[in-house]
Amino acid sequence: MTGDQSVIKRHQELAQKLLQPVYGHYINGEWVESRSRETIDMVDPTTGQTLAKIQSGVGEDAVRAVEAAAAAFPSWSATSPAQRQEILAEMGRRLKARAEDFAMIDTLDNGKPFMEAMHFDIPMAIEQFQVFSGMPWLIHGLTMEVPNGLGLVLREPLGVCAQIIPWNVPLIMMASKIAPALAAGNTVVLKPAETVCLSVLAFVKEVQDLLPPGVLNVVTGYGPNIGEALVTHPLVRKVAFTGSRPTAQKLIQYASVNIIPQTMELGGKSANIVCADANLDGAAEGAAMSTVLNKGEVCLAGSRTFVHVDVLEEFTEKFLALLARVPSGDPTEPGTVLGPQASRMQYDKILGYIDAGRKEGAQCLIGGGRREVEACPDGLFIEPTVFAGVRNEMRIAQEEIFGPVNVVIPWSDEDEVIRMANDNLYGLGGGLWTRDLNRAHRMARRMETGTVWINRYYNFVGGMPIGGYKGSGFGREFAAEVLNHYTQTKSVIISPDDGPMGVFGA
Repeated sequence: MTGDQSVIKRHQELAQKLLQPVYGHYINGEWVESRSRETIDMVDPTTGQTLAKIQSGVGEDAVRAVEAAAAAFPSWSATSPAQRQEILAEMGRRLKARAEDFAMIDTLDNGKPFMEAMHFDIPMAIEQFQVFSGMPWLIHGLTMEVPNGLGLVLREPLGVCAQIIPWNVPLIMMASKIAPALAAGNTVVLKPAETVCLSVLAFVKEVQDLLPPGVLNVVTGYGPNIGEALVTHPLVRKVAFTGSRPTAQKLIQYASVNIIPQTMELGGKSANIVCADANLDGAAEGAAMSTVLNKGEVCLAGSRTFVHVDVLEEFTEKFLALLARVPSGDPTEPGTVLGPQASRMQYDKILGYIDAGRKEGAQCLIGGGRREVEACPDGLFIEPTVFAGVRNEMRIAQEEIFGPVNVVIPWSDEDEVIRMANDNLYGLGGGLWTRDLNRAHRMARRMETGTVWINRYYNFVGGMPIGGYKGSGFGREFAAEVLNHYTQTKSVIISPDDGPMGVFGA
């Protein structure tokens, strides 16, 4: 058996063990076919083989799901904090109990390395259920005592929430959406990405006995076939979306039909600033990790690396040396660091940007094309790629590539680098490397972005909010703050006297 045949066989065996041949929509506690009677093949980006099939949903499926969620809302919203806490905690426990299985499903479906899924995606998804399992107890209002009455500010759930998530970290996105919504007493219609969603469907099957029918519903399919019917449904009270800016613009228009609130976590082109006094080994490692983590398919990736001219040569040498050592291969193997891109569409898009960088005059220092992996000849692998000679206005420095591509831009003046860092449509993440505490604080405050990591990129702290400035969206998730987006307030004033005021005389 050749190397590629053994990889195909291994992936097929894992798919047979962990996945169903066909998944339905999950609506009102049942797995059902789409009204379209059509399915979508879920393709393994490592082998090109079909892993399973999902439903190709249409507007009628979205309507069914919304109606089920609306019918379930009155009883679910009346559950006690203790009931919701126990359910969310158990969801986290079940994810943890089968962590290896769910990590492997994402590896097969998305191409992300298994060890990365095990040590990054799964723990972060579990953490969301742990964090929000305690939140039902914190959803309360306040009282205001005044001579002419007692004011009560009540905090109530919104109702049916439409949630649309991307394909890059599906379990993290699923958990960060449904956990706060359910904790607040809302019901949910979740629409995962049609390219990568098998781990989400497998997880819903794992926990379906925990929730009353209709509380959590999942519809799959192409966005244009579902999105408008879902978001414009008059029973939907909120939409939450993570994904691209163009899709967000459409969803915001849909949400305007019934004037419902939204949270939008969109793209990024994050600046990673290396100062002259930085620990260059740590900074180079951080830049390399930001380039290849999840194949660069991360909205928070520090894909613009600004390096002080005094350390440019030394930093670049260390940075490229680390990337040169990054092994690509079968992502199910524990030694693989860089897997295949998640889909043919994304693969082609990244190669298009690499070509654009060359045409704009940038110098490719490493990588720059497809990576041939002998054991996976049909895999969608791209070499870690770094460009120098980059101007901040170039497309490769301004637009989100969402792949293992980085640019190195020199700087010498603090005002100059802050201007370049902020001279971008996006503002989602960012990094800063310095040993000077005053400089760190000063520069972080000036960066127009929702998260700044100092001296360690991707240093997530559970319970801290994540969200964007500018074109990266609005609203915050992953923290208690998100409960404000899933509840609304009601003011109730109780008068101490129920007699007439005498406004109209005796």
